[in-house]
Amino acid sequence: MPWLLLGCLATLLAAGLVLARREELARMAEMVAVRERQSRSSANRAQLQHPVVDLARCLGCGTCVAACPEDGVLELVHGQAVVVRAARCVGVAACERECPVAAITVTIANLAERDDVPAVDSNNEAIDCPNVFLVGEVTALALVRTAVQHGVRVVREIALRVAGTALGAEPAPGAALDLLIVGAGPAGMAASLEAQRIGLRYVTLEQESGPGGTVAKYPRGKLVITEPVELPLHGRLRKNAYHKEELIALWTDLGERHGLAIRYAEPYERLERDATTGHFHVWSKSGVFTARNVVFAVGRRGSPRKLGIPGEGLEKVRYSLDDATAYVGQRLAVIGGGDAAVEAALGLAEQPGNRVLLSYRSDEFVRIRARNAARLEAAIAAQTVEVITRSEVVAVDVASIDLTVADGPSLTRRRVENDAVFVLTGGTAPIELLGSAGVSFDPSLRVPLDAAIATDTSPQRELVRALASALVLTLLCCAFVLYHRDYYVADARTRATHPLHDLLRPGRGLGLIAGCGALGCIALNLCYLLRRSGRLGFTFGSLRLWMNAHVTTGVLAFLLCAVHAALAPRDTVGGHALVCMAVLLGTGAIGRYLYAWVPRAANGRELELDAVRAELWNERDLHGDTFAEEARAEVIALVEHRQWRGHLLGRLLALAGVRRDLRRALRRVEGQGFADGVARERIDAALALARRAHRLALEAAHFEDLRGLLSGWRWVHRWVTALMLALVLLHVAHALMYGGLLTGGRPGSWTSAPLTTVDGR
Repeated sequence: MPWLLLGCLATLLAAGLVLARREELARMAEMVAVRERQSRSSANRAQLQHPVVDLARCLGCGTCVAACPEDGVLELVHGQAVVVRAARCVGVAACERECPVAAITVTIANLAERDDVPAVDSNNEAIDCPNVFLVGEVTALALVRTAVQHGVRVVREIALRVAGTALGAEPAPGAALDLLIVGAGPAGMAASLEAQRIGLRYVTLEQESGPGGTVAKYPRGKLVITEPVELPLHGRLRKNAYHKEELIALWTDLGERHGLAIRYAEPYERLERDATTGHFHVWSKSGVFTARNVVFAVGRRGSPRKLGIPGEGLEKVRYSLDDATAYVGQRLAVIGGGDAAVEAALGLAEQPGNRVLLSYRSDEFVRIRARNAARLEAAIAAQTVEVITRSEVVAVDVASIDLTVADGPSLTRRRVENDAVFVLTGGTAPIELLGSAGVSFDPSLRVPLDAAIATDTSPQRELVRALASALVLTLLCCAFVLYHRDYYVADARTRATHPLHDLLRPGRGLGLIAGCGALGCIALNLCYLLRRSGRLGFTFGSLRLWMNAHVTTGVLAFLLCAVHAALAPRDTVGGHALVCMAVLLGTGAIGRYLYAWVPRAANGRELELDAVRAELWNERDLHGDTFAEEARAEVIALVEHRQWRGHLLGRLLALAGVRRDLRRALRRVEGQGFADGVARERIDAALALARRAHRLALEAAHFEDLRGLLSGWRWVHRWVTALMLALVLLHVAHALMYGGLLTGGRPGSWTSAPLTTVDGR
């Protein structure tokens, strides 16, 4: 009967493992498919910031995935973090801060090729344009917190440069200001507050009638800040989350309370540098200012992006939505596919009587945040928003709009009755305005971030330090043992009469101190798990530091336990705990070093497969004939069958049929090509792609199977850890109860008596 029960349990366990494995493969297949679709979308590539994962460093711990505030940006594929939805990245960089091995970096997309990002140095000073600084969103970094940090840092740099002048004095007529700030958005307000705090002579020009910049144009009630921010002259904001109205009210209050030198409704026009003094003459609507330094905090939106279609000049066409509640009972159209467009459509749909149409030129919304995607799906299901993808507005009339909708290769025209149109397709960067001030957008002048990332070896140095510390501790332990080798090599009977027995035995002296030290190391080692899980709601220290401490304390705990056991562990609870520690060291080394290359190899094949898929799509888009589509479908089906739908045993049994399936697929592709009259060169190219894709799919599948087997080290590591903790607790309880370590009592007694050893010797 017990054997039958064990057999049933083993069967259930095996079935559970198979189902879990299939679910994991299905999830990875879905993530790879999503990443492929995203990579083909031009909207996805248009994002400013995105994470970059160095697969040579990534350990697959998953902390970056858990830390990311946006769902779906990062996922684990083949045991490593990969970027799936780069367009959803908002630049918070929590993943970068949390990664213990610096394997992920949040940077600006396609920086080496873009001509819409200004060239600035580490001080945010325009390259080849001294004393002109750019801060905030105009630098392609779009967080309020980052904008505030930019503004504060730049003003402090300017203060160092003008040090020695009379700070705080009223400027004489015609005297140059220390700095002139253009824009009163988040960066401009922070710069103004810091300049006021330091005592610099400054003026801030803002074209609008109040502070906020781009933030002031957000829809009513939009959540603006979701991370801690500290403002000069105010300190840390009381809340981590602020809506647009709250933030604007705060900035307005700070400006009035501290008497900031901000001139509202005063648009900047141009500047010139005085060749004699090097100062700047800055023209605004009301006059000319002279300043030693100029800070541009003008945002990135610039002027709204126009559609360039008939009727766009009608009054019904708007380029922002301040308050959705102002529109009730109307037929409304929103043009765009970003967060601003989706949020506007959802806000308008919530008002009574509105009929909302959302038009987007792509076939899916790849640039919106996960929560907006969920809200949009709910609105579509409730039929409060009508979404037309692969569509473009081609004309606007007083009572309607005309759209073209792509249906495969053909276009159909559709007229929709309409009262108002909101064009929320972003804005054009203020390239012309900044270019006239001398700011360069030449990609060759920018600091090569990729090179900086590639040469950053600090994680390796820290890991080397951790391993070096473990090595030093091991050598010290060996030296200690060798110094007292006459005791440690003796048998139990001889040890009992050794002069150092009271000093080195487990229950007294250094032996007992080593045991207590091992307990401390184990407790400190487990704090790494608390820090990594993030369940406490706050962080303490960097995860990189804790991972290296995890290595060092793990080795030290084992060494101290070995010394505590006098290098002679017995068949006891304590001896078994020491064996578990040895297993933990071995599985930890396997997980940290030996296992790491397998996920890299699997993801390397995935990247090559992505390149093959891209070639297939280019072939289809270039020729657009039946052969290109059939060849692509045949190859993709072959890849998916071999990579995701099989399993380890099935692939081992089907090795003989692999070539047969490939030959059949190649014959079908070749036959289709001949039937369509395709040139032989194109047929041969398609066959070569099919062979390459098939080989890569098999390699990726085999590496994934190997990774699945080797990943058992995690299971062993975790459960042996639990067993070791239980044994250590039992060992400590046994020592306290029967060794008299609490009361100094005799073994098995709580009364006062001379201290005895744990092992009875």
